[in-house]
Amino acid sequence: MSDAYKKAGVDINAGYEVLKTVKQMSGNAQLGAFGGLFPLAKNAVADEPVLVAGTDGVGTKLLVAIQADRHTTIGIDLVAMCVNDILAQGARPQFFLDYLGLGHTDQARVKSILEGVVACCQQAGTQLIGGETAEMPDMYGQEHYDLAGFAVGIANRKDLLDPQNVRAGDVLIGLPSNGLHANGFSLVRDILFKQHDFALNHQFDGFDHDLQTELLRPTKIYVSEVAPLLQGKLVTSIAHITGGGLIENVARALPAGLSAQFKLGSWPVPPIMTLLAELGHLNADDVRSTFNLGLGMVLIVHPENLAAVRASLSAVAAPYYQVGTVTTGSPAVDFVEADHD
Repeated sequence: MSDAYKKAGVDINAGYEVLKTVKQMSGNAQLGAFGGLFPLAKNAVADEPVLVAGTDGVGTKLLVAIQADRHTTIGIDLVAMCVNDILAQGARPQFFLDYLGLGHTDQARVKSILEGVVACCQQAGTQLIGGETAEMPDMYGQEHYDLAGFAVGIANRKDLLDPQNVRAGDVLIGLPSNGLHANGFSLVRDILFKQHDFALNHQFDGFDHDLQTELLRPTKIYVSEVAPLLQGKLVTSIAHITGGGLIENVARALPAGLSAQFKLGSWPVPPIMTLLAELGHLNADDVRSTFNLGLGMVLIVHPENLAAVRASLSAVAAPYYQVGTVTTGSPAVDFVEADHD
């Protein structure tokens, strides 16, 4: 291969080795072609199929992974952020592609990243059909890289979730997050490492692990919980709680004139979020508009479907909380104290 290209900072052979590794991990021998193929089975679509596409990244959580030199969970974050968005539209994710841009192809590090991607695709029942690894030494520093993911799902048009079908009296069901997921990390890093000077191996009182372990907990994927609900047409609307926290994302799942009223205290808030609020002197709106507060997804359910939703979630041993109701009025998302007997 070209010595001139290698002298310029790009090792083509290392890229080829990465491709071989991904083929082995994914079991997809077609990887490496100019385009990924995904055959649609005859029973995969119905009378009016719609493809639902989404793309996302991991944001500045990557900087924590780079500093900690822990990269496997970042690949999980990438896939989960994309496929959870697809679910929130009422579609079942089908295939996934990734993009990795880096300053230097460290094969062990790339393998760790892609191990997470492959594992999460398998968990989601989603096929990894392609991707791109681009070594760009003048674009990124020697240790830095960026990730993006692209997912496509399928649904019948009539089965797509529509916020216009939400009505007053609907119930809010919260599915717990696995910590911070991949949102708000610019603020997280500002509080922990700029306003304060905590080391990644610092362990706070009340935590049974160090800070880097807490921050790098991977985003939870909700396919096993939500797919049966979609199949049974038991959910009216879904909010995937990503950037913008509870306030912005739940509002996107509602029509104008209705309000999601959350009952504070009806679900547990992860200690890391309480800690960040204290250390950063954040007010309630700061926290609610940045973090998921322990809810990675919020399902909006008609009351007549509530028992079936509970039964479905219990059947897959999925924890959930009844966190509020939909009411008329404004604001679109509101928080009230839970009733106490």
